[in-house]
Amino acid sequence: MSEQVERDSMDFDVVIVGAGPSGLSAACRLMQQANEAGKELTVCVVEKGSEVGAHILSGAVFEPRALAELFPDWEERGAPLTTPATRDEVYLLKDAEKAQKLPNALVPKSMHNTGGDMKRYVISAGNLSRWLAEQAEALGVEVFPGFAAQEVIHDEDGTVRGILIGDMGVAADGTPKDSFTPGMELRAKYTLFAEGARGHLGKSLISRFKLDEGKDPQHYGIGLKELWDVPTEQHEPGLVLHGSGWPLAKDTHGGWFLYHADNHQVVVGLIMDLSYQNPWLSPFDEFQRMKHHPVLAKHLQGGKRVAYGARAITKGGLNCLPKMTFPGGLLIGCDAGTLNFSKIKGLHTAMKSGLVAAEAVFEAIASGDEGGRDLTAFTQKWEQSWAYAELKESASFGPAIHKYGTVGGGAYNFANQLLGGKLPNLHDTTPDHAALKPASQFEKIVYPKSDGKLSFDKLSSVFLSNTNHEEDQPSHLKLVDPELPIRDNLPTYAEPAQRYCPAGVYEVVEDDEGKPRFQINFQNCVHCKTCDIKDPAQNIKWVAPEGGGGPNYPNM
Repeated sequence: MSEQVERDSMDFDVVIVGAGPSGLSAACRLMQQANEAGKELTVCVVEKGSEVGAHILSGAVFEPRALAELFPDWEERGAPLTTPATRDEVYLLKDAEKAQKLPNALVPKSMHNTGGDMKRYVISAGNLSRWLAEQAEALGVEVFPGFAAQEVIHDEDGTVRGILIGDMGVAADGTPKDSFTPGMELRAKYTLFAEGARGHLGKSLISRFKLDEGKDPQHYGIGLKELWDVPTEQHEPGLVLHGSGWPLAKDTHGGWFLYHADNHQVVVGLIMDLSYQNPWLSPFDEFQRMKHHPVLAKHLQGGKRVAYGARAITKGGLNCLPKMTFPGGLLIGCDAGTLNFSKIKGLHTAMKSGLVAAEAVFEAIASGDEGGRDLTAFTQKWEQSWAYAELKESASFGPAIHKYGTVGGGAYNFANQLLGGKLPNLHDTTPDHAALKPASQFEKIVYPKSDGKLSFDKLSSVFLSNTNHEEDQPSHLKLVDPELPIRDNLPTYAEPAQRYCPAGVYEVVEDDEGKPRFQINFQNCVHCKTCDIKDPAQNIKWVAPEGGGGPNYPNM
């Protein structure tokens, strides 16, 4: 339809896709520089969520290093950092009842959240983004929530010239409804892509410009998170717990977190590597039964679950980090993969990538650049930054766990950090989707039924994510081959989409003739992108739905 309608166009100096920490940090820094130099600069941020922060989900224990560079007076400005991390505990869960608390001396230094010269905070990444948007607008940035970037605008030579906002009011059959509004073209000298993990435009740019050439394939995890109101007497603001082990099998890597935030709330979650082999495995159900372990249950019992969400995490690190520049634009934050998984933190490095991008872009535009260049100056600035140094130091962290397991890999990383990163750099060259093995090689996992107190089902969980999509619109979950799920995935892998999706989007149901049919309940989609990553045939393609659709996360 995009070729058949007349479209309005708006011109900016810089367009930023995604109102998360990296995109908003870039926007703020761009306007700071323009205001300091007395130069006029037009900057626009588009966000597919119904509001800024609606699609933001992270743990999160936050290092304010980049924030302090952007706003040294962040405390006076009222940044939502109110709960300092006060105490660390790390556990290895041995089985459903037993656990080993690890001595602080045996925990890799990158996982220490207390002590040292930098105070860390238990925060809501969504609320940080909302606050950053307020700062950006005060500086003169235009922030447009509820508008989904659907396509990249390219010149004939491939140069990026902006984005196309998705059409609104298109029926499921592709025809325009009475409410049809064509999407606008937002053109820019430079476009920054800050969509978060597995951004669909970032994915297309990496492919088109071969940005991952010579790099290891990117690796991902799925992060599942809940927010709980807990009784006052069992709340300890700033307590930070991490752990691994049960219920995950030895060849399945991941870990859990439980943080005591403010307002008598606790956040709990599981991060599971998407390199797992067993197609019977369900990350959602592993998370639900994990909460019954006494180490976690004592923090949740008597409380009330008030929010749920899930999203993919780009965790490959330096070995998987693509070239971040191309003619006319840059990839920043998790769209590129700047998360430091050895710290289980990515907000500070994502923000730093946005700051560096803003400085490179402003430097070019201020010198009279009309856009469209490959800003190689960014690469030099980025590689000289503390964020890049962090990623370089921890380049082997993920590959070590994939190669040696959670315990063995943890020992390797502990030793490597003690030796200052002098052990050999490890690599994992198997894409996550290719790690899946046939279902016949494993015993089917029968998960315990949820009790409605500590564990819950998918549908009640999706309800708490406040997910909503206009039903009469084309599905944003595209099948390259519609027959493949039943023809190939079902007999070989017992169609794993039924289990790796944390929102009940995919089902195998019987048709009128009693034959299996692949059903997509796209209205349930929480935009985690796991299907786009883990489908063994790479047959599912996630694209942005109509703007404003998806989850509406509070305080996540």
